Amino acid sequence: MTTKTVSNSNAKTIESRDQLIASFAGGEKPKDAWRIGTEHEKFVYRTADHAAPSYDQPGGIRDLLMALTEHGWKPVEETGPHGTNVIALSGADGSVSLEPAGQFELSGAPLENLHQTCAETGRHLEQVKAAGAKLGLGFLGLGMWPDKTRAVLPVMPKGRYDIMRRHMPRVGTMGLDMMLRTCTIQVNLDYASEADMVQKFRVGLALQPLATALFANSPFLEGKPNGMLSYRSHIWSDTDPHRTGMLPFVFEDGFGYERYMEYALDVPMYFVYREGRYLDAAGLSFRDFLTGDLSILPGERPTIEDWTDHLSTAFPEVRLKTFLEMRGADGGPWSRICALPALWVGLLYDQGALDAAWDLVKDWTLDERQALRDAVPKLALDAPLPGGGKLRDIAGQVLDIAHAGLAARARTNRSGDNETGFLDPLHEIVRGGKVPAEVLLEHYHGAWGGDVSKVYGELSF
Repeated sequence: MTTKTVSNSNAKTIESRDQLIASFAGGEKPKDAWRIGTEHEKFVYRTADHAAPSYDQPGGIRDLLMALTEHGWKPVEETGPHGTNVIALSGADGSVSLEPAGQFELSGAPLENLHQTCAETGRHLEQVKAAGAKLGLGFLGLGMWPDKTRAVLPVMPKGRYDIMRRHMPRVGTMGLDMMLRTCTIQVNLDYASEADMVQKFRVGLALQPLATALFANSPFLEGKPNGMLSYRSHIWSDTDPHRTGMLPFVFEDGFGYERYMEYALDVPMYFVYREGRYLDAAGLSFRDFLTGDLSILPGERPTIEDWTDHLSTAFPEVRLKTFLEMRGADGGPWSRICALPALWVGLLYDQGALDAAWDLVKDWTLDERQALRDAVPKLALDAPLPGGGKLRDIAGQVLDIAHAGLAARARTNRSGDNETGFLDPLHEIVRGGKVPAEVLLEHYHGAWGGDVSKVYGELSF
């Protein structure tokens, strides 16, 4: 989630809705300037007892953040109701931030190719493992805490999380689970024009269930199988209907920046950031803010930074800011982190691949797309496919399209290898016929003897 580092008191006030639309147009880049930004979260646990460390206990999350400063990271502080705390790090590899219960996230720098992405991920892995070895901490790659109740999890001292924790139970039954008990991998990608954004958004949204299936990695809840393969994805079905989902309007004629702006204006607010503090605006309307009628700041109108903050509080399966975020994948082990950007870069960054992917999904109806998304958390690759068959029937074809797209990019490393090898973990899943969660369940019912704690040995970084 977004980490706020500066006050927006001097930012430009929004005078018209055209400025909101212009914020999306401002993200347009020529193809040679397209970049790849990869975000991945992991659970932090104490190696002695698998407990989730609190922020301020000795050897806890604050100490972990400070240990990473030995590798050149700079602390980012926030002052709020909990005092002044280091809540993030900034550096050449992007930023390290904290999710609500201490999940540790690298929001990677915008990079030119997947070789750089994987090198960045490798540096991060090396750094956190070195810090963890000193502090007695381990790192787990899953989409859902396998054995923790909400009650035993700590909460990080970030102002926006206090507001979200109060608001989530008002609008859904599983919002607190999303905040406290899940991890994801995401990739952020660029677009050249409004039309390019629209095509990428539609392909990304239609095929997001396939990414969820291939990365399904959250089959346990509080020590037992939960009946799902991606419980993390299931959680989003009842988190907050006003800010989540498949956004059917994306497939309607005329979709573009203005239509997404209208959607974002209808997403209820969480907060306004003023003078280093988060003001609780949960449930209020950004439309009222535009006219100076926001009850908590009467007469004040928003800034562009307020709009940017507000866009970060919508959580659809694909999200538009000044780039597109692909949001459907569970967290997982290091070996699969680079596979997610490989999938989406292959599909979306080559026009031939993008056209081929759109041809595959363009005839699906709104109901069929929604039914697929609803079925995937439980069935993964066995989810019914629009038109008949199962999702697994097109998985290999989609990977072949992505493979061709990466080959066409021809971005090679020093050994002359192109980017197609980063898809190998996904090809293996399709060939084997089992998504990661199904393999874990086999272990649970077999070699683990029903002991879910064995997952710490299998999926720790």
